[in-house]
Amino acid sequence: MEAIEEQLGPFGNRQVELLCTIPGVARRAAEVLVAETGGDMTKFPTARHLASWAGVCPGNDESAGKRRSGRTRKGSKWLRQTLTESARAAARTKDTYLAAHYARLRVRRGSNRAATAVMHSILIAAWHMLQTGETYTDPGGDYYVRRDPERTTKRLVAQLERLGHTVVLQEAA
Repeated sequence: MEAIEEQLGPFGNRQVELLCTIPGVARRAAEVLVAETGGDMTKFPTARHLASWAGVCPGNDESAGKRRSGRTRKGSKWLRQTLTESARAAARTKDTYLAAHYARLRVRRGSNRAATAVMHSILIAAWHMLQTGETYTDPGGDYYVRRDPERTTKRLVAQLERLGHTVVLQEAA
């Protein structure tokens, strides 16, 4: 444990503290992130380059209107394993954007693909944080509701009508 802190040095310790502000990313996960990426984000021109290098970009294989496997490519197995643990932990957090992101995708795409999407989001956030030095600001668990409240209203009204209720909407005072 002390050897890891010694290897990280004063700059790495600051980076680890920054990364620990992401929901689901604990100290050990942040240390692995810094160790595997080198902590220097100037090697990657954009966050997408980092995600591609790590192998957590969604694949896209479509030809003539037929969709084939969208598997992610191989990257660092230590980084992937750590990001998977962090994504699953973030999915269990309460009232966070990453948990809402996971829950929203899990219904349509399944647990593993939703976890991969959260891994991608964590890595993108890490790139921006290490690039700018700012801490993580969570948009909140109600991000998708705030983004499109009309869509949520329509969905809830339709759900009540399917249950046999008559719904009359009135503007709140």
